[in-house]
Amino acid sequence: MPRVAILADIHGNVPALQAVLDDIERQRPDEVLVGGDLVGRGPEGSRVVSMIRARGWETIKGNHEDYLLAFRRGDIPESWRHSEAWSASRWMAAELTVDDIAYIDALPVSLRSRLLPHVRLVHGTPRSNNEGIGPWTSGPSMCGHLASIAEPVLICAHTHRPLERRFEDGQVVNVGSVGLPFNRDPRAQYVIVEGRQDRVEVEFRQVDYDRAEILSIYESSGFMVAGGVTSQLLRMEIEAAAPYLVPFLSWTAAEGVPQAPEAIDSFLAVYHPDRQREFFRDLQSLTSPGEGSRHV
Repeated sequence: MPRVAILADIHGNVPALQAVLDDIERQRPDEVLVGGDLVGRGPEGSRVVSMIRARGWETIKGNHEDYLLAFRRGDIPESWRHSEAWSASRWMAAELTVDDIAYIDALPVSLRSRLLPHVRLVHGTPRSNNEGIGPWTSGPSMCGHLASIAEPVLICAHTHRPLERRFEDGQVVNVGSVGLPFNRDPRAQYVIVEGRQDRVEVEFRQVDYDRAEILSIYESSGFMVAGGVTSQLLRMEIEAAAPYLVPFLSWTAAEGVPQAPEAIDSFLAVYHPDRQREFFRDLQSLTSPGEGSRHV
């Protein structure tokens, strides 16, 4: 049966991507698919685009492709053009070349595997690349997503947390993240699936890479300085393999606190990534953690 490698959520992390590319070469799959978010949340989006594009792998558009396209087009709120909280996004959008922009703009939002036609790949869910399927997603909700597509196997990304769920009428697989895992495992993560009639057998792969190298690139590229509070929180995400940015933005909005580096210590006094569900529940004015996953 064909073996298909699927990777996603690279987020401008070239050292993590290179480690996965080396592992894929050793594994020799029959097909490679890319599930979006090549760019955003990291300093080398242009290099990532070039590396994926050069291999000719079928690729879809993630929510961070849409975000940076909006910045390049100027299709953003006026406050985003100047506020420190969006300085990292402005920097990442500017880092992309004209060819990068044309490439990501032309990407589809979903695709079907050429070798495993019972497999549908999306970034978030079949209805939105800005909505996620994670451990918190209920079985009925997953079945609803399966019912909305023609294929019995739905493969997704976006939440940076690998998972597999099997149901009577289908199967849902989240491939995790190459460049920014949120499952407390800092290794670069992707999957290889092997076809089995109307199902797939899933191999979750974790690949070591030099995190010191990507953190050095944060500094040498100028991303650390230009990105302000966002770059600081993203650096923490690399180090902890856990989310900090979206919880911080949610907390500052709820508390009316400026989204500035000076607020990080106060945020850390009330937030721990291993208690994220309780944290969001305590912020009564916010949506549930499941809804919050839309903003990954």
